[in-house]
Amino acid sequence: MRAERGSEPRLVATDLDGTLVRSDGTVSPYTQAVLTALDERGVPVVFVTGRPLRWAEDVFEHVGGHGLAVISNGALVWDVARREPVLTRTIEPAAGIEVCELIRSAVFGSAFAVETLSGISLEHGFRERYPVPSGTRRGHLAEIFAGPALKLLARHEELGYQEFWDRAVAAIGDRAVVTWSSTSSLLEISAAGVTKATTLALLCEERGIDPHQVIAFGDMPNDIAMLAWAGTSYAMADAHPTVADTADHVAPGNDEDGVARVLASVFGLAIAPVVE
Repeated sequence: MRAERGSEPRLVATDLDGTLVRSDGTVSPYTQAVLTALDERGVPVVFVTGRPLRWAEDVFEHVGGHGLAVISNGALVWDVARREPVLTRTIEPAAGIEVCELIRSAVFGSAFAVETLSGISLEHGFRERYPVPSGTRRGHLAEIFAGPALKLLARHEELGYQEFWDRAVAAIGDRAVVTWSSTSSLLEISAAGVTKATTLALLCEERGIDPHQVIAFGDMPNDIAMLAWAGTSYAMADAHPTVADTADHVAPGNDEDGVARVLASVFGLAIAPVVE
């Protein structure tokens, strides 16, 4: 339903994979048109993603002139136009190594990777599912954790993701934030207190935008905190059940341009869906 005049959101926050981006990795022409219309109105669209910077850059052209992106589950705020960081919320090596070793002690067979602004480094036993840049470093944990990290990745080749998550959280307590957005047993670990929600809140506070003026979209557990924080929230039609339980509303799926369809209705945009 379209919001009443004067009550339209002042900022849009959207996850990417499974939410704004289609299953084939594209952003549809219709979604592009809706985002462009919002940019022309001066409504910022903030991409809030678990993706590392190197993957998020693939869709940066669609955030428009107001573009900011919250990367790596809140560890980085990136100015798209200037191609520079606005804010980093990192894990220091000593704290990160302690977290990894606690998880490894509790869950034998865990392997880790370290995400930084410059890229990813992998333990020898970490089996990546996607291509990594040429020259990506592999080594022992102390070797690859040489400086502040935006995010840690923990993978297990035998446990299911729920059991892995439960055991990891029990092992580290509040030393870090553990979440996930994958269908495999891959955990995403951020510094204590760092989530999509807490970083989005900092970004909005600087701009004088209250939570009730934000509309947010997501589909996986790493979106739950953001959806709970935003004044208006949508889970995608095929979202994880815990996400659907959190959100206020349900949007059509990402392959049906659900985010764009909701935004066109909320903002009264006369943009016809593209027939493909």
